[in-house]
Amino acid sequence: MNTPPPPKLLPRLREHLRTRHYSIRTEEAYADWVKRFILFHHKRHPKDMGAAEVEAFLTHLAVHRQVSASTQNQAKSALLYLYKQVLQIELPWLDEVVQAKTPQRLPVVLTPSEVRELLQHMEGTPGLIAHLLYGTGMRVLEGLRLRVKDIEFERREIIVREGKGNKDRVTVLPENLITPLKAQLQKVRALHEKDVLAGFGRVYLPHALAMKYPEADRSWPWQWVFPSPVRSQDPRPDARTGELLERRHHVLPTSVQRAVRDAARRAGIAKPVSPHVLRHSFATHLLQAGYDIRTVQELLGHADVSTTMIYTHVMNKGGRGILSPLDAL
Repeated sequence: MNTPPPPKLLPRLREHLRTRHYSIRTEEAYADWVKRFILFHHKRHPKDMGAAEVEAFLTHLAVHRQVSASTQNQAKSALLYLYKQVLQIELPWLDEVVQAKTPQRLPVVLTPSEVRELLQHMEGTPGLIAHLLYGTGMRVLEGLRLRVKDIEFERREIIVREGKGNKDRVTVLPENLITPLKAQLQKVRALHEKDVLAGFGRVYLPHALAMKYPEADRSWPWQWVFPSPVRSQDPRPDARTGELLERRHHVLPTSVQRAVRDAARRAGIAKPVSPHVLRHSFATHLLQAGYDIRTVQELLGHADVSTTMIYTHVMNKGGRGILSPLDAL
């Protein structure tokens, strides 16, 4: 009897990440870094390489590609996971590879008038998403992964599921978004009913929920609030059948990023504006309005208040709120 050949390295890596419930974004990023590492060393197998090759690759990223410290550290994490978890090779040298120091940067924050101008230059679904990000302080993926069941209209709150660090939290639902969100849900429900009639209508469910609740992925409460206008094949196999299903995913982050960037240009805002800037502006404007920093910390989902403290530096006028001696002349 012939023994089937072992799976190739990248499929093994993906399978290992999926069994440990890593996000699809982490899976894609780690697989991409491992592929780049292999191609950089002329398609040599990682088990045939060592410390010199890893250091050469990370040095190439820092010196020649001039990537940021966070990008370099992500590449290192991917290789660390590959060797320790997938190949099960204990390489003490990998832990000692230099960790790039991430510089402390102040976030870009818009003034209330700039936010108003930005939002006035946005419309449609991207415009509603931008209003939601500024009104709730959610990260862009948290907003896009919002499901129908997680909007509490009566309690005026939104439940953010599996945020950064795989944590849930509760944030505020702005009064001004209640009517637009209800209108959005009406459109989404009509689209979902059309998909169900066509034999589709299933969405991705986290972890083992698809096995525990076989019909939940087709039910209305689990649908995305911001579904994609087109259906596409899910790269993750169905938990029950193992098949690759055609689903309607949520809106892509790139489309929102592009819409925000274009709106900022049309509004004449001379700052680098991204959807995440709306989260920074949310936090800063709440602190400026006199809200307690612990309250803002909970709304943002920060594990440590020191992370939230960075917004107090942004709000200070004149660096530290002092009067420059030049202004006293």
